[in-house]
Amino acid sequence: MWGGLGMRNFLAFLFLLAAAFGEERRPNIMVFLVDDMGVMDTSVAFLTDEDGKAKRYPLNDFYRTPSMERLAEQGVRFSQFYAMSVCSPSRVSILTGQNAARHGVTNWINPNVDNRGDFGPAEWKWAGLKKGDVTLQGELAKAGYRSIHVGKAHLGPNGHEGADPLNVGFDENVGGAAFGAPGSYYGEKDYGHGARRKSQGVPHLEEYHGTETFLTEALTREAKKRVRQAVEDEKPFFLHFSHYAVHAPFESDPRFAKNYEGSGRSKKGKAFATLVEGMDRSLGDMLDCFEELGIAENTLVIFLGDNGSDGPLGNQHEVACAAPLRGKKGAHYEGGMRVPMIVSWAKRAEGAELQGKLGIPAGVIQRQVASVEDLFPTLLELAGAKAPLDHVVDGRLLQTLLRGETDQGREEQFLMHYPHGLHRSNYFTVWRDGDWKVIYHARPELKAKEGLFQSGGQRYELFNLVSDPFEQENLAGQRPVILRNMMVGMREQLEKHGALYSLDANGNEMRPKLPDGE
Repeated sequence: MWGGLGMRNFLAFLFLLAAAFGEERRPNIMVFLVDDMGVMDTSVAFLTDEDGKAKRYPLNDFYRTPSMERLAEQGVRFSQFYAMSVCSPSRVSILTGQNAARHGVTNWINPNVDNRGDFGPAEWKWAGLKKGDVTLQGELAKAGYRSIHVGKAHLGPNGHEGADPLNVGFDENVGGAAFGAPGSYYGEKDYGHGARRKSQGVPHLEEYHGTETFLTEALTREAKKRVRQAVEDEKPFFLHFSHYAVHAPFESDPRFAKNYEGSGRSKKGKAFATLVEGMDRSLGDMLDCFEELGIAENTLVIFLGDNGSDGPLGNQHEVACAAPLRGKKGAHYEGGMRVPMIVSWAKRAEGAELQGKLGIPAGVIQRQVASVEDLFPTLLELAGAKAPLDHVVDGRLLQTLLRGETDQGREEQFLMHYPHGLHRSNYFTVWRDGDWKVIYHARPELKAKEGLFQSGGQRYELFNLVSDPFEQENLAGQRPVILRNMMVGMREQLEKHGALYSLDANGNEMRPKLPDGE
């Protein structure tokens, strides 16, 4: 009946055909992660006025990010998207779906020594991710995706498994290592190899050593190579494209230096702007690459930063590099935790099957609160994959928000726990719940990295982010009932997440105290 084909071969053929069509229905995914880029380091206006419309500020007119504008015009941008205020905690949250208080990587990971701080918890997860941990890239790989890492990793220190992305679920790694800052952005300096900072020489880029290829461009070329190969191999891909830019050292990208001549900014400030523009060029090149390969309609792009701005434009407790927001990277204010977030299909196309399943409207600003841990469950669901049942996920699905709708059941909450010293702000916890935000300083008497007493030596700071979005008036002394309720909520959240606490001089845990001493 089946001629020379045979029943078994015919069924095998049907299985392969079904598998092939199944892969076509799954989106390619690019997470485009920028280091130390805050919500104001762009020409795209993320902040809004009282009516929810985009409101521009002077910094939006200083930076040049046309590719971000292109992406925002065809997708959804978030005005209140949160990350931890330092990098490694956010990166692990993106890849695990867990808040830092739960996964335990509560500080940036020093690649060589345990940097918990004098009073930090000894058990914090300095070793970072390890083999066998449940990760976004690992679960997508199980589901048939090619998981590709390009750029900065910073997921574990030297001598530990997390130092190499290949140990924690990625199929390919270009440039990822234990450190968080490149030795150099210049190909002429071999990206740090053989130079003063040779321990931070970016790996796997020997092809570009001695050339004039800027690091951002070298990584972009490598990312495009890996994407092309995945397409040729007919494999859906998850590209975790994690730029070292715009992290220090603030070395000027010569391709864009002329754009900031006469700007009145410092040498470092102008160099930082070139790093931003170079990153943006990379984004545009990737969007163009997807179009050239004929996959743009089926490729979902997620653009975000990993913590607040570290732009060299002023002190973190002043309104400067994140103006009008207060604070910068490492701080407990909004400028330290608010990051840009844009989600869009690489190219809008009427009738595209995947875009019909997740219709992302063009040019929408989403004002509801969301955060880095939300990417894990969102992307797994879009890819038709699931995390193991015993893996606790703190993140919440973004699908409703990505459609430009209001998620009525979504709580406007975010927890940031930093039980460490050695940064701009020390030993603090932030809890946002609705309109209110409370900051608790476990050791308000200590000076921070830049020599300032955080919060003027006060233990509590309380802000209403609706009436005072730029955190200018501390209401802790004026609203005692709200302060106490917020602190009760913070303590409940820390316990729920199994948080570790900073220690006193006797080695005892310093759990947050309520205003009345409880």
